[in-house]
Order: sequence, then C-alpha cells, then structure tokens
Amino acid sequence: MIKIEAVIRPERVSQVSAAIQDAGCGGFHYLNVTGQGQQHGVEVFTGRGGRTATRAAMPKTILVTVVTDDMKEAVIEAIINSARSEGEPAIGDGKIFISPVTDVVRVRTGERGEAAI
Repeated sequence: MIKIEAVIRPERVSQVSAAIQDAGCGGFHYLNVTGQGQQHGVEVFTGRGGRTATRAAMPKTILVTVVTDDMKEAVIEAIINSARSEGEPAIGDGKIFISPVTDVVRVRTGERGEAAI
C-alpha cells in the first residue's frame, strides 16, 4: 500500500478530485494549508495607492490518499495531469510525496490491510 500526498493549488481541487476518482481511487481527504516552497511568494496589491507587498506563504491544498501498489502510477499520473497549470506548467503547480504504508485498520470493522482501504 502507498500513501500519496499531493500539494496542489486550491483552485485545482475539483479537477484533481475528479481525476483520481476516474483513475479508480475510492477515498481521499484534503486539507487547506499555507506554506512556502520554490515559489517564495508573490507580489500582492495592498490597500489604496497601489502599494505592493511580498506574500511569502501561499495558500495550498494537500490531498491525501492511500492506494494499493497497482494503482500507484495511475493515481500519480491523474494528479499530475489535472494539477498542472493550463498551457505552460508553472512554479507552484505542486509536489507529490509518496510513502509506503505498512498497515491500515478500518475502525468500524477491524479489517486490516488492503481490505480496509
């Protein structure tokens, strides 16, 4: 089993969710976070007078799912294709972190392993 954590732009959540469901991913959750990566922030207009400020931390969304080993590549490919900016890919499109999962337990039934996914 594999845990996939994708840090994506918040405005791409709907597209990414639909894409991983189409790839066969049955369950996932996401969290809205703020952070800084390679992008190192953006210039934003503040108040009147056209003043600008650099905002280092950017809003992002982390989508998390656990899938079987045979679904790994399909889900990763679905995330990449749906999270990428339209046209030219850009800094800030996101990152995907992949980790092994040694066990899963469904609390309601006590099922373990792939049966619990």
